Amino acid sequence: MGTRAKAVLASALEIDAASVPSDASIATLEAWDSLAHLRLVQALEKELGRELPAEHIFAIASLDDVEAVLEGRPIG
Repeated sequence: MGTRAKAVLASALEIDAASVPSDASIATLEAWDSLAHLRLVQALEKELGRELPAEHIFAIASLDDVEAVLEGRPIG
């Protein structure tokens, strides 16, 4: 899993990137609540320099999804 994706997710969740497991998901990380999800979306949009489509915002639920968004791959 990419360190860039881990860093973006960790920053949004306000936790240390080293504590983000490679299988991290919204279901497994207590810190990933609705406010953290908004911070994550903002961070991704800043990284990409554009707004995310609504379907991406609602589909992001794992570290793999974060990486997919950053790499321009389909989510899921």
